[in-house]
Amino acid sequence: MPEPSVLHGATIDALMANAGRSTLAFKQANADRNHATAFWFNDLVDATSGTEVVSQYLVTAAEMTRYGLGELTLRPELCEPVMSAEKLLVTDFADAWTVLGDLGVAVMPTAGLHAHGRRKGWNWTTDEITDGLAAHPDDIARIGAEPRPAYILGHDVGQTDGARLQAVVVGQVARGDDGHVRWDSTVPEGCAGAPVFVGEALGDDRFKLVCVGLVLAGEKQNRIATFDRIRAAVRESEADRATGPAADSVADSEPAPDPGGEAVRRTSWWRRKPPKPRTP
Repeated sequence: MPEPSVLHGATIDALMANAGRSTLAFKQANADRNHATAFWFNDLVDATSGTEVVSQYLVTAAEMTRYGLGELTLRPELCEPVMSAEKLLVTDFADAWTVLGDLGVAVMPTAGLHAHGRRKGWNWTTDEITDGLAAHPDDIARIGAEPRPAYILGHDVGQTDGARLQAVVVGQVARGDDGHVRWDSTVPEGCAGAPVFVGEALGDDRFKLVCVGLVLAGEKQNRIATFDRIRAAVRESEADRATGPAADSVADSEPAPDPGGEAVRRTSWWRRKPPKPRTP
């Protein structure tokens, strides 16, 4: 079994290598509120024919989607060729999401986002949370009352300039007295809806990266909506029959002026990671 410090570093490295391009910052457009993080998820619908059939969604905290005009932040590594626009505006934003019962989770089919990119001459180049990475019931069952290291991959809000840089938030998860898995401390503004990961030791210096689920909105000890329930709820909801945003409801926003440098906030409980380099 890897030493805790080794497992910690290896988990962050594996997280960035496999999921660094899976997250997308968003907020309510023309308003300084409802900052959140969504991520790309490929739901494995069928693999019996030898070919994987997936339905693809953006996934986030439902509470952060209830308004009319949404603004998505484009990072350069998420599209090819790189776009000059830094934002995408989505009209009828709340209607584009399917709320999954009482889980606190909403999903958006991504077909409209892909159609917008093709219309504009570019493609999304994202990582996705896959069926192999998303937690299964046995992974969730291993999370007990004893806190264990965990990592949120989200986009906080810069204190001085509001920049939505990606951050790995380091903390712990544990199962509370109410039976729910919870984050142990404060979740930075902008990280509601972000995926939460753990490193599962396998012995012989091996481990696997597991996406436990997503962190729901709140200020402290936030509940984690776990992937065993998300996966089941997505299929029960028939969200794959929803259309998500129509291509003509997605529009590029003008680039923001350069603020003259990147503000980086340092705290004791999270660290920023550089973007995953693009493979030629």
